[in-house]
Amino acid sequence: MAKRGKRYLQLASLIEKGRLYSPKEAVSLVRKLATAKFDETINLAVRLGVDPRHADQQVRGTVVLPYGTGKEKKVLVFAEGEKAQEAKEAGADYVGGEELVKQIENGWLDFDVAIATPDIMGTLKIPSRLGKILGPRGLMPNPKTGTVTNDIAKAVKEYKAGRVEFRTDRYGIIHVPIGKASFSEEALYKNLMTVLSTILRLKPPSAKGQYFKSVHISPSMGPSVPIDTKNLADIIRQEEAA
Repeated sequence: MAKRGKRYLQLASLIEKGRLYSPKEAVSLVRKLATAKFDETINLAVRLGVDPRHADQQVRGTVVLPYGTGKEKKVLVFAEGEKAQEAKEAGADYVGGEELVKQIENGWLDFDVAIATPDIMGTLKIPSRLGKILGPRGLMPNPKTGTVTNDIAKAVKEYKAGRVEFRTDRYGIIHVPIGKASFSEEALYKNLMTVLSTILRLKPPSAKGQYFKSVHISPSMGPSVPIDTKNLADIIRQEEAA
């Protein structure tokens, strides 16, 4: 086990051993744990009761955070003609076709999201040409996440506004940022519950038993706060109905 520093141990002592916190309590506490000299990202980790080895139990989706992520995303769009113009007007940072593909093939990766129209995916052979480059980095345009679409303007605006992607890893855990430590408690709470609501809505029909196995939130340089999952689904539904 890695040796923890004095600062980390002091912060960890603020978390009551064995206690599980309500979502609101966890958000309040996690902001106090973010004491680094920069604005730390608050991360959510959710371990689900699924077996990601089975295709029908993989949980994957996107969600637009009500208060954004606190980070400005650079959006690249593969498009031509009218769709390229739509992307530019929507605020895309880079728009183009063959020239962008060649830049990426030569090692350029100065963007956070890649979006493409369905037709250009085929005409530029993007999957075969860029799959090995963009795939491992989670940047390959994909219809399942809404990054292969004809509604380019909507996709660009959503990612600029705070849309994030998530998926279960091989251990059945989802990792997703929910904002910055400088956010208000209300903003972090709303972002947190929006993500959890989306994950709950995507529960696979084949998943049996407890769905939310464990939920933690943490600052990027601090310890994690455990959230009580016993009545979490009910709390999520109550927030949705409010």
